[in-house]
Amino acid sequence: MREEEKKRPSQPKNIKNFFKKRWVYPSIYLVSAVLLITGIIWYQSLGTHSAKEKFKNDASISQKGSGNEAIEVNKAVENFRMPVQKPELATIEKKFYDANASVKDQEAALVVYGNTYQPNQGVDITMKNGKTFDVVAAMGGTVTKVQEDAVLGNVIEVEHDKGVTTEYQSVKDIAVKEGDTVKQGQTIAKAGRSELNKAAGTHLHFEIRKDDVAVNPEGYFNKTVSDVKTPEVSSDSSQSKQSQSSEKTSTSQKSH
Repeated sequence: MREEEKKRPSQPKNIKNFFKKRWVYPSIYLVSAVLLITGIIWYQSLGTHSAKEKFKNDASISQKGSGNEAIEVNKAVENFRMPVQKPELATIEKKFYDANASVKDQEAALVVYGNTYQPNQGVDITMKNGKTFDVVAAMGGTVTKVQEDAVLGNVIEVEHDKGVTTEYQSVKDIAVKEGDTVKQGQTIAKAGRSELNKAAGTHLHFEIRKDDVAVNPEGYFNKTVSDVKTPEVSSDSSQSKQSQSSEKTSTSQKSH
């Protein structure tokens, strides 16, 4: 029994003998290296997949955002146009009252109503044949007011950007309502008459306002909303205007 035990090799001795072989350690190193490289490649593939997914999501969000910006950037910039379909047949019957203009031009831009003289806050447009005509939006915007007014001859107000509005007076057959979005050139009414300026007959009174201050429409045809500036009035012109207005009113009252 003891001899058999002596002849039977012990397990530790066999393991030692195994590791003494020359090919064992290189094989172990090789297998370990293969496993390590495989693990690294697997980990990198997971990271690359996640990065791709993140990139796709970010790209999708970016494209959505850039799409909106592209629409805004590429949006056509409109210039004010005459609020009539055929400008070549139109005439400006009464011009805007410019406080810095000559006395002669200021007198021509006064509107007589009752016993008073009022500065014209826009331009009065008529057709050469004296007939009614389609009134169109001078620029796209949102209708903020539609008002019946016997003195002004009914009013339509359209709001634009940067505190700029356009106003259409002395109109009839109104084709829009408050809250409507109108496009440039869209017919919004027809020219009519007003008590304020009976002498003009069938006409359109058209105004452009910046922060509720009237500006000369003729100075902004073919220009953008960004070009509209509040007019600067010198103190001398303001005093001249007041003096002239008082003088005209006094003369009118005497004649009546």
